[in-house]
Amino acid sequence: MTPTPAEFENSDLEMGGTTPLSPALKAPMGLSVENSQQDDMPTIVLPMQLSSLEEAARTDVGQQRDHNEDFFSLSTQLSKSERPSGRVVQGRGVYILCDGMGGHAGGEVASQLAVETLQNFFQDYWSHQEAAHSSQFGTPWNALALQLPPSTTIRKGIQLANQAIFDRNQEDSRMGHGRMGTTLVAVILCGTAVAIAHVGDSRVYRYTRKRGLEQLTVDHEVGQREIQRGTDPDVAYARPDAYQLTQALGPRDESYVEPDVQFLELAEDTLILLASDGLTDNDLLENHWQSHLDPMMSSQMSLEQGVRQLVDLANEVNGHDNITAIAVRAKVRPNLDQLR
Repeated sequence: MTPTPAEFENSDLEMGGTTPLSPALKAPMGLSVENSQQDDMPTIVLPMQLSSLEEAARTDVGQQRDHNEDFFSLSTQLSKSERPSGRVVQGRGVYILCDGMGGHAGGEVASQLAVETLQNFFQDYWSHQEAAHSSQFGTPWNALALQLPPSTTIRKGIQLANQAIFDRNQEDSRMGHGRMGTTLVAVILCGTAVAIAHVGDSRVYRYTRKRGLEQLTVDHEVGQREIQRGTDPDVAYARPDAYQLTQALGPRDESYVEPDVQFLELAEDTLILLASDGLTDNDLLENHWQSHLDPMMSSQMSLEQGVRQLVDLANEVNGHDNITAIAVRAKVRPNLDQLR
């Protein structure tokens, strides 16, 4: 559950860092071709390409709150073409979810300000990339062919969002517990390349049929900080301040905000889920992925229906907080043209 401003202000705030990728994310992912003598045959990783890209989102105030401090944004650009080898999809997307804190005229302002600042930042970034290409080569560059921004650029955009909220706090003379802030998770997708960035305790999950459900982000909260320092998880989460945030956007200046950024490649059909803690509390996704996430992998189910069912489930099981889910369904196939 996202801390109140008082809880955040009293927490032992410290800088985070880039979360190391799990071994599964370090290894090249793809379809492998092996024979019975695996020691003698190297693994062949086939390049992949998008065959379809869809997204859906939904937010709900929940059962106990009187206003919604979550805010989200979806931006997807697609170009489709048919070839003898099959349909080719070029796609680029930016998906952002923020869970604000600060009460009326606080949390919802912070979350919206962060989302809009970051979306505008990436739009400007790609516009500049396109203009630079046209200036250098004299021809327009297909915007969908652009590569992911580097981690330094992604962090710069998030720091700008933090500064926008921080400045608003200063302008409104918000002090101490009255300062507004927000968590943030962002997924940037270019083709089969994906970047994930986050600050706070909103999360990104990945679900595939082969790998199952994986939580890709580590909450920026006291309990996780203590675990990373070597404390036993049971002891770490017995602390009364275990769920207080160690990072959030807005309450403090940029020296207290270090977004985690990681990269991955889509090697199989994948469902990416961005979720506020109203959806993830009480291990809801871990306990219900078979009934609610696995069906969303099928094109027979609309993502809108799947996301609506997730939010309904969260209201039944949790309901104590605002609930927001963004689902991105990316289907891929081997890029045989590249092999040639």
